[in-house]
Amino acid sequence: MTNLKHVLTYGDAFVDYIANNTNNDAFTRHLGGATVNVAAGVSRLGVPSAFITVTGDDETSAFVRGELEKEGVMLYPSIIVPEKRVSGVFIHLTPDYDRIFADYVNETPDIQVTPNDLLTEAFQRASVFHVCSGTMFHPEALKTTEKAVELAKANGVICTFDANIRPLRWDSEQRSRETACKFLQTTDVLKVTTDELAFLMETESMEEGIARLSAFNIPLVFLTDGKNGTYALFEEDVFHIPVIPVQPVDTTGAGDAFVAGTIRYIHLNGMPKTKQEVIECASFSNKLGALCATKAGALTAMPRLEELERLNR
Repeated sequence: MTNLKHVLTYGDAFVDYIANNTNNDAFTRHLGGATVNVAAGVSRLGVPSAFITVTGDDETSAFVRGELEKEGVMLYPSIIVPEKRVSGVFIHLTPDYDRIFADYVNETPDIQVTPNDLLTEAFQRASVFHVCSGTMFHPEALKTTEKAVELAKANGVICTFDANIRPLRWDSEQRSRETACKFLQTTDVLKVTTDELAFLMETESMEEGIARLSAFNIPLVFLTDGKNGTYALFEEDVFHIPVIPVQPVDTTGAGDAFVAGTIRYIHLNGMPKTKQEVIECASFSNKLGALCATKAGALTAMPRLEELERLNR
């Protein structure tokens, strides 16, 4: 543990089992999950990173912890419950070598980090606390997220939220929407895609969606639109930040790379205070998202700081 301020992230760890061939009879395992990508992505950008999650006593859990430690992610706020089994996602290859989601295995969904497991010290040491909606479908995880945000606010920590909407994990789209929108009220920085904006604000019009989102008075919103770049909502202004064109190989994880870049900027500089600072933050994050898209995989494609030189030539 270090006395330096770190970025603190809460969420589920996953293991992605990715097919080695189109017969889908052999798989290579990779560490996965949106919040894992962010925690590791931040560390790869040279920022101290700590992660709150729960793992078990089996070999797969040991693999997860080992991979996170290799990435330099501190696990002191995490817990081990022997019976916990990390969720697995099986990804098959089509004859055209496209990746498709084939199966999701979660043997122990009710073993979660509880509010009582949260370490106040972890929040006292944090510069930024990051979460997404991915775990909130579970009642206990929702309570833990609420308590974590409460601890972050009490300790003056900047809260970032990636909507990361996954309706299939919820019992209803409406509950997914209502839960995510509840957290918009305590968010300092929101990252949301154009599709997620339409889902959350219940309109296909981006202009109307932005207008409805403005009612939440979020200090800074980044609305990402893939190759079209990013729109920033800041001080009642909306402006566009373009992205450097790249030849995409796999866009998986590009949004997580964007979030990691945004968090790094805020960790080093604090919240952007001017339009120019917002543009600088988004431009940096856009580059990371674009660079991630030029490589296959998610965590394996999370950029390192030195790699940005490729896009700056």
